[in-house]
Amino acid sequence: MQGNVTSEERALQLIKKRGIVRSRDLQDHGISRETLRRLRERGGLVQSGRGIYLSTDAPLTEHHSLVEATQRVPKGVICLLSALRFYDLTTQEPHEVWIALSLRSHQPIVDYPPLSTVRMNDVTFRAGIETHVIENVPVHIFGVEKTIADCFKYRSRIGLDVALEALHEGWRERRLTMDELWKYARLCRVANVMRPYIEAVTAT
Repeated sequence: MQGNVTSEERALQLIKKRGIVRSRDLQDHGISRETLRRLRERGGLVQSGRGIYLSTDAPLTEHHSLVEATQRVPKGVICLLSALRFYDLTTQEPHEVWIALSLRSHQPIVDYPPLSTVRMNDVTFRAGIETHVIENVPVHIFGVEKTIADCFKYRSRIGLDVALEALHEGWRERRLTMDELWKYARLCRVANVMRPYIEAVTAT
C-alpha cells in the first residue's frame, strides 16, 4: 500500500512540475497506468487527451492547445497562424494548431488538438526556432521574422491578407528587425514577393 501511495505522489509531483505530461514519460519513472487510473478516478489529475495528463489545479492559459500539440508532436514547431496568434500579430483565431514538420517526419496521428501540418525542408525547418515556456512546458515556436516569411511563402494556404497584417503589425509594434526579416525572406525564397510590401510598410 505504501508503494502505491509513493507511486501516486511521485506521479503528482512530476505532473505539477512539468504542467502536462505524456503517459510514456510517467512510465519511464516507474509509474504504471493503473496508478494513473486511480489518480484520475480520485480527481487527482485530468486526462486531456489520449496519453496526456495534467494536474487538476494546472494554471491553463489561452495557449494551452500549443502545449498539447507539442506533447503530441514533440518534433514539430508551432508555425504560421498559431505562431502569429501567440505573438498577437493577427486578428485570426485559428481552430487548429499549425505545426511544421520536416520532410522526413512521419505524419502524426493525433485525436486532439486538431492540427494543420506544414512540411519544410531541413534548412527552413531548423531556422528561426525559439523556445517559449508555456504552463511550465518548453514549446518550440518559430520567431516573429521567420513566421512572417513563412506566411508569405504559404500565402495560398493562409491568405495574403494574413501575411500583410502580420507584417504591418510586426513593424508598427517594433517586434521585428528588417535585417532578420530579409534573411528569412531570402531563406524561404520569397524575397521578391515580399519586397514591394516591405518597401511600402517601411515608407510609412
